Amino acid sequence: MMWIAILIILISAYLRLPLLIWSLILAASLLAYASVADIKTAELLFVMLVYAAIIIPLNLKPIRRILLSKAILSAMKKVMPTISQTEQEALEAGDVWWEAELFSGKPDYTFLQNLPKPSLTEEEQAFLDGPVEEFCEMLDDWQITHIDYDLTEASWQFAKDKGLFALIIPKQYGGLDYSTYCHSQVILKIGSRSGSAAVTVMVPNSLGPGKLLMTYGTEEQKDYYLPRLAKGIEIPYFALTGTDAGSDAGAMPDSGIVCYGSYEGKDNVLGVRLNFSKRYITLAPIATLLGIAFKLYDPEHLLSDNEDRGITLALIKRETEGVEIGRRHFPANHAFMNGPIRGTDVFIPLDAIIGGVDYVGKGWAMLMECLGDGRAISLPALGTSAGKMASKYTGAYARIRRQFHTPIGYFEGVEEALTEIAGQTYIMDASRSMVTLALDSGTVPSVISAIVKLQVMERMRRVINHAMDIHGGHAISMGPLNHLGRAYQLTPVGITVEGADILTRTMIIFGQGAMRSHPYLLKEVKAVHNPDLKQGVNDFDNALFAHVGFVISNAVRAFWLGLTFAKFTLTPGDKHTHHYYQQLTRMSASFSLLADICLAVLGGSLKRREKISGRLADALSNMYIMSAVLKHYENQGSHKEDLPLLKWACEDALFNIQTALKGIMKNLPVPFIGALCNFIIFPLTKPYQKPSDKLGHQVAKLILSPGETLNRLTDGVYQSTDKNNATGRISYAYNLVLETESLQHKLRDAYKQGQIKSRDRDTYEMAMEKNIITEDEYNALVEADKAVQNAIKVDEFSFSDWKVETP
Repeated sequence: MMWIAILIILISAYLRLPLLIWSLILAASLLAYASVADIKTAELLFVMLVYAAIIIPLNLKPIRRILLSKAILSAMKKVMPTISQTEQEALEAGDVWWEAELFSGKPDYTFLQNLPKPSLTEEEQAFLDGPVEEFCEMLDDWQITHIDYDLTEASWQFAKDKGLFALIIPKQYGGLDYSTYCHSQVILKIGSRSGSAAVTVMVPNSLGPGKLLMTYGTEEQKDYYLPRLAKGIEIPYFALTGTDAGSDAGAMPDSGIVCYGSYEGKDNVLGVRLNFSKRYITLAPIATLLGIAFKLYDPEHLLSDNEDRGITLALIKRETEGVEIGRRHFPANHAFMNGPIRGTDVFIPLDAIIGGVDYVGKGWAMLMECLGDGRAISLPALGTSAGKMASKYTGAYARIRRQFHTPIGYFEGVEEALTEIAGQTYIMDASRSMVTLALDSGTVPSVISAIVKLQVMERMRRVINHAMDIHGGHAISMGPLNHLGRAYQLTPVGITVEGADILTRTMIIFGQGAMRSHPYLLKEVKAVHNPDLKQGVNDFDNALFAHVGFVISNAVRAFWLGLTFAKFTLTPGDKHTHHYYQQLTRMSASFSLLADICLAVLGGSLKRREKISGRLADALSNMYIMSAVLKHYENQGSHKEDLPLLKWACEDALFNIQTALKGIMKNLPVPFIGALCNFIIFPLTKPYQKPSDKLGHQVAKLILSPGETLNRLTDGVYQSTDKNNATGRISYAYNLVLETESLQHKLRDAYKQGQIKSRDRDTYEMAMEKNIITEDEYNALVEADKAVQNAIKVDEFSFSDWKVETP
């Protein structure tokens, strides 16, 4: 009888049946068993009494709340750490999206399947093919970063006239009002031509005051500023980071005092007197409209009875008295405008506060909302751009650059790096594409925004490093012909801004994700902090017992899915992808279980156990990546030729998830609990391995040879037709090498037969004289050889011409 009861409980837990339903099923099963088995009446009565003593109180909420929930809530109130205002605002900012399904332990894939395919309208495509293409042709990255330290006046004006700073502004205000996906494509294309130009275009369209005004501005603010921003009359920036408060905005010393003052010739104006010092502010040196975050105080209670009004956002005109625009920073040898600003006794009226008085003290929540939007678009687009460029041109370079008469891409060491370049680029493209679907639907997924920013920029770092290794001296010799060096130097910028990656990984993703995406945790926390004890007990009781059932269900599901390798799990997908959906379901259950175990064992200290929270973030991030690449593969038509990329990305993600979960279990403070979790989650062995060399070989081949897969992988980047510039020369040589490949095989065969003394260029003429090749073939070989030499050469400078001028 005991085994029957256990089996029913396990099946009910796996299926996540409500408590009342499985209680009735258990009772009916026990009675049915007793009717056919030889069980004494006394024994049956004892079992039913035990059943009633446990099950009835659990199902009767009034009794359960008195006996259990109230006592547990009282204990939780004593140990639960307080949540700061900035933490509370961060938790409430943004929306919950696909990450909630990943946290559930049982993802509903209809959500994923119902997401539309990212696409451009005819107008958006025309904009990319027209103004954006023309803008890219105007850019000379070496001129920008080494000589002028700025975009040319013509390119600045072109960007303003064509609306490159107005991608997100509604048409009613003179903007373009393009989709998030189009915004991402624009940054991707410009970034493939010039990182400095891409950053210049990024800021007004992401964290600039435009987004804040559109979301929170008063009608008067929108009507005045948005048309000016759309036409480029105003160049905006937003200032958050200061010398003493980088990631900890709550520690910013910048302050404003509510008081009366004079403004634009008017006396006795109610406003704010500001003192601030900010740095690392992009566009600050040339901006005309300053967005700023500061702590607002009202010591004279002119607005309310509260003195400390919290973080507030405001707009300041550049010419306002007391504003000082500092000199330029020079971030990583890139020429986008960046610098410090300072303000001493700067007086602004109350109507300069973004959103007006109603939004006083709501600045942190406003920033979190708009940061979640901006960091999901611009930086991921820039990182993906670098990956696509590396895939296209490093793959081509590895094909045309020969050693020992063999393309270097055919050597296994180089092939291994090419595999990483192609595989990581596929992941980056999928990740940044999928999150735009949320944003275009009006959802701002704060957790996934952080995941995409972190993962794309970290993978960009790996891709660029691999590309640098393959190009060698060709990549480290700076000059107009170097297309990689500036991308390498730009990488730390993307790693650092809009949430430094270390902080994003160790604190933000799981810190926000656990609270926002977990089905019950935030409800429990709110109940603990609810001053109304009766309502708090009711809410806590509902959430707690649902949470307990959730943990039990995930434990059962994780163990069963581990034993069966999830082979009996119903998931979508075809014969190639079904397996990966099954493994994603398995890892979702395992992650959800282990997340709850960490929260139970570590409690409030988990916030300080950043190594463990970082590994939880790794697991959640890689589950998102698996989701994104599966969706991306299907969106692109499920082409079989793309399968090596999909398989590599999924197997890499599964291995990363496994590594993260193993690392957590090994480092839990109670070793027995870690061992028990390991037995439940991985009952047989480590199921996942890094992608095999055979699969890696298939992936590398995709960027060594032309094809539709390579076209899809590198779609969206700027492609130069100039056969003598940094990238055009590589493409030109690549095409000629492919065209003459059969001729090289002729020379190889002739050499083996002793008809020519070598296969080098100095025997081309001999081969022609011996009729091994025709005159036209000889000319083709010579032209290809010249093109290769041009493609692999590096810049050189005379001492007299070499100058590094101070901007």
